[in-house]
Amino acid sequence: MSSAFISNAVANDKNKNESEKANERESFVALHTSSAIKIDGKADESTWSQATWYPMHSDMIGNLPTSDDFSGRFKLAWDKGQLYLLAEIVDDVLFDQYPNPLNLYWDDDCLEVFIDEDKSGGNHQFNFNAFAYHVALDNQAVDIGEQTLTNKEPFVLLNDHVESRWARDANDHTKIIWELAIKIYDDSFKVSDASVKPVELNANKQMGFMLAYCDNDGSKQREHFMGSTTIEAVNGDKNLGYIDASVFSTLTLKPSVKNSK
Repeated sequence: MSSAFISNAVANDKNKNESEKANERESFVALHTSSAIKIDGKADESTWSQATWYPMHSDMIGNLPTSDDFSGRFKLAWDKGQLYLLAEIVDDVLFDQYPNPLNLYWDDDCLEVFIDEDKSGGNHQFNFNAFAYHVALDNQAVDIGEQTLTNKEPFVLLNDHVESRWARDANDHTKIIWELAIKIYDDSFKVSDASVKPVELNANKQMGFMLAYCDNDGSKQREHFMGSTTIEAVNGDKNLGYIDASVFSTLTLKPSVKNSK
C-alpha cells in the first residue's frame, strides 16, 4: 500500500471524525407563540404542551450528580420580542449563600442561559459578543461585562434582559418549574448606552444557545454543573461556555403555534 494512499485514508478518517463530532452537538428548536407567555412558574400555556423537551445531561466539571440530587430538562418558544424558556429542575436542596447577586454567583444554585444572537461564536468573556446570563433563585440575572482599566472582573446585573419566575411543583416538592422571558441583544449592546434596543426575532433565525444549571447543596463551591450541550474538553476543561460562544449549540426559531391558557 502506498504512503500517499495511507496518508489520504488517515486524512479522510480525521475529517470524518471531525464531521461526526460536529453533528453530535445538540441542536434545539423554539416554537413560535402568537401571544406572550405569562412568566409565572405555572407553564399552563398550550405552547408549552406542543414544545419539545430537551435534557440537561452534560457534566461540565467532572462530578455527575445522582438523579435525585439533580436532573433537568427544558423547552423553548419565541415571539418577535422575546425568547421564552421553560425549565423543569429536580434539585433536592435549593441553596443561595451569597445575598450580594454579584458575589460568587456561580457557587449558588442558578440557571445559566448562554445566547449568541448572530451565532458568530468566539470569545465573549469580557464583551457582549455573546451573553451568559446567570439567573439566581431571587430571579436576578448576572453576566460578566466589559473589562475595566483596573482589570477587575466587571460583573453586571442585566435584570432588564431577563424576566424570571419559578414555583415548586404541587406534588413533587423537589421539582421546580422555572419560566424565563429573555430579550435578545446583539453585540452592539453597551451597559452605559440606554439607546441600544433588543433585536426583533423572526422565523428561521438561528442563534447560538446553551442552558446549564449550577447545583450546590451547601458547599462553599458548586458541586455540579450540568448542561444541555456536549463540550469537548480543552486541556481537560469543559467549562468553556462563559468564555467561548463557539461551544454553544444551534437554536432555530420555528413558526407558528396558537397559544391559549
